[in-house]
Amino acid sequence: MEHGSFEDQSKATFSLTDEDHTLANAVRFTLNQDPRVTFCGYSIPHPSDARVNIRVQTTGDPAREVFNDSCQDLMLICEHVRVTFDQAVLKFKTGKGLRAMDIKK
Repeated sequence: MEHGSFEDQSKATFSLTDEDHTLANAVRFTLNQDPRVTFCGYSIPHPSDARVNIRVQTTGDPAREVFNDSCQDLMLICEHVRVTFDQAVLKFKTGKGLRAMDIKK
């Protein structure tokens, strides 16, 4: 859900249900990497409420657009991590495995 102003679309608060610090902090990180963002932060209204509020203020671009772009960036980052991890696991399994690590017992 988006809470914002029709007059000034460069500022908005997005409420995400059934989410916690895990996603909110990752989205906050990607938002802060965007030069169009002047402020970004998140809060959890109450520990028993599975909801996060993410506040975005931009240099003039619509906050919704910047938020969507950051979510897309986060998905690309996650995809890259997954591919890199899968490649490392495959390399480990096809190689010498633990023997190559020279672990002494």
